[in-house]
Amino acid sequence: MLVVGLGRFGIALSEQLIAQNKEVLAVERSRSLAQKHADSLTHVVEADATDIEALKQLGAEEFDSAVVGVGTSIESSVLIAANLVDLGVKQVWAKAINPTHGKILTRIGCHHVIYPEHDAGVRAAHLVPGQMLDFIKFDDDFAIVKMRPPKDLHGKTIDQCQPRKRHGVNVVGVKSPGKDFVYAQPDTKVSAGDTIIVSGDVTVLEGFADSA
Repeated sequence: MLVVGLGRFGIALSEQLIAQNKEVLAVERSRSLAQKHADSLTHVVEADATDIEALKQLGAEEFDSAVVGVGTSIESSVLIAANLVDLGVKQVWAKAINPTHGKILTRIGCHHVIYPEHDAGVRAAHLVPGQMLDFIKFDDDFAIVKMRPPKDLHGKTIDQCQPRKRHGVNVVGVKSPGKDFVYAQPDTKVSAGDTIIVSGDVTVLEGFADSA
């Protein structure tokens, strides 16, 4: 995986990829940042990725995936992304700081545009009230949520509480304290101290969480 830009986003991404046993080549224009993270990341190269020749020298075209984590300069972000697209990288991901930036990235051929700050804000808005423990939303208003079970589920099996019929949500799995995660079956019993994974429409899930 090629990661361009070692700001907060690029560092977090690179460290997580390495934790997942992925090979990462990080490219950073700033000498101080490149040196700062040289020990913690697998491979760090000081280079200007807005220069397509520099990317060629790094063998960027041999990577199946690349992520442009540059966000402070829209011009640099767009130039780097365009270079990676022109080099034939199969999957180019790029961070965008606003919709206009994202639109430009899409038009030059980026396969995936990421809005970290916007997405983090949306996620936090669902978590701040305190009922949901984690929240992942998909494009069609479908979401998967980790949460504490509402009182209606306490001490009952999935078959007894009928969450899909009564609330319009699916309980996908249950994690009891000190036990492994299990996929929910009709006879799976839910206790007050459990954590449940639930899927469904965002609005319906919010109502379900509010009943906890």
